[in-house]
Amino acid sequence: MTALGVVFRPQLPPERLRGAARAADAAGLEELWLWEDCFLHSGIAAASAALAWTERLRVGVGLLPVPLRNVALTAMETATVHRMFPGRFVLGVGHGVQSWMGQVGARAESPVTLLREYLDALRALLRGEEVTTDGRYVRLDGVALDWPPPAAAPVLAGATGPRSLRLSGEAADGTVLTADTPPDGVRRARRLVDEGRATAGRTDRHEVVVYLHAATGPDAEARMRAELDDRPDPSAPTYAAVGDAGTVAAAVRLLAEAGAGTVVLQPTAGEPDIEGFVRFAAEEVRPLVP
Repeated sequence: MTALGVVFRPQLPPERLRGAARAADAAGLEELWLWEDCFLHSGIAAASAALAWTERLRVGVGLLPVPLRNVALTAMETATVHRMFPGRFVLGVGHGVQSWMGQVGARAESPVTLLREYLDALRALLRGEEVTTDGRYVRLDGVALDWPPPAAAPVLAGATGPRSLRLSGEAADGTVLTADTPPDGVRRARRLVDEGRATAGRTDRHEVVVYLHAATGPDAEARMRAELDDRPDPSAPTYAAVGDAGTVAAAVRLLAEAGAGTVVLQPTAGEPDIEGFVRFAAEEVRPLVP
């Protein structure tokens, strides 16, 4: 079955998260996703709060920028959240927006090398292993978590380019794709991920999470047009669903048929009623998605 989620976008003030998370939990939405975008919300702080305010909702962070965070700190925070809220937290990590990383003095010369070293170390730490490594970017000397997660804690990787997608297949437990990914893009990503998995000899499950631009309501067309025009390259291909539940569900189904295991509806930055959008996803779109 395709899982369905909604992004609580960091363009909304953090104090709005409580209402959105509780609305999602009450409406039966499976997942609420968060972003750690510079310089807006903390991903881990927001995820911990959303989990504490809810009973059954799964909360994903997609994603944490690895240049910004020491891998040991990410492992500590991830393990803590997993132990406090078993089975309800999903972690994604990625390169981060390079201009933002440059602003904080953390831009890596080789983002792919950094992500590979980071994924290897993070997944090992979350397995409870003691890690010593002296990589180009990640250096640990006999580091082990005192409180690792009691069960497997999958780590997803955000990826767009071929090298990153193959790396995600090799070294991550799942892949997060942007909202500009159409069904054919999901198929292409899946092929590249599978190439990486074959290289690494992996046969375990690999989750693919895809964001989907979505808007509903009387001014949905105008809000979506403004959203897409505000991208760094407005002429770049994209994929969006604007309209009623049937229209959005049809777009979700196409992504699922292309290989997405989870589709996360991404409302516009100007969404006027995030609680209403969450209920729309759970109560109107979800019944139309197998």
